This record gives sequence, C-alpha cells and structure tokens, in this order.
Amino acid sequence: MNNYNEFKGIPIAVESAVDYADGSVVSKTILDKPAGTLTFFAFDAGQGLSEHTSPYDATVQILDGEATILIGGKPVVVKQGELLIMPANVPHELRAETPFKMLLIMIREKSAA
Repeated sequence: MNNYNEFKGIPIAVESAVDYADGSVVSKTILDKPAGTLTFFAFDAGQGLSEHTSPYDATVQILDGEATILIGGKPVVVKQGELLIMPANVPHELRAETPFKMLLIMIREKSAA
C-alpha cells in the first residue's frame, strides 16, 4: 500500500508523475480516501480500458498526448490540457491511439440517508 502522506504538502509535477511502459498501462494512486481517489495513468499506444460503468461521475484530465474516450458509444477526443467528465452509470471506455497520460479524479457521492 502506498504512503499517501508522502504526496501531501509538496508540488507534484503532473507530467512526470507516472512513466510510460512499452505495451502497458501504468497507474499510480496518490490519494485514496472514502470520499474519492486521485490516480495518474500512462497508456502506451494501442492500450486502453475496456468498457465499464461507474456509479459516480469520473473526471479525467489529459496531461500528455490525447485519448479517444467512448461515452455511451460516442467517441470523444480529449487532448493535453483538457478535462472531461464522464457521467455516472453510462458505459465508457478509453483507447490510446498514441501514448497519453491522464489524471483520474473520482469523487464518490454521499449516499442519501
């Protein structure tokens, strides 16, 4: 398990927070709390995440390169410096036509009492 405290109070160079690996997807979680997570990803060309859903909105910020993200079957191209919110309960998948890096921000909603 990561020591998330090592990231608190220090600047993080987001473009170099996670490194590319040939033919792989690399992830590095820097915050994991009941309220949500922050995870860096690096995708080599041809890699991706298969279609899935989340009960929460998921936000990605592209840090390097560009990605094709399918949301409900509709392709959206997201480029370096752009942010995309993927709605809860809608199938989505990610594809790397070229290498790209992203920060995944998951904020879990508090359930109704």
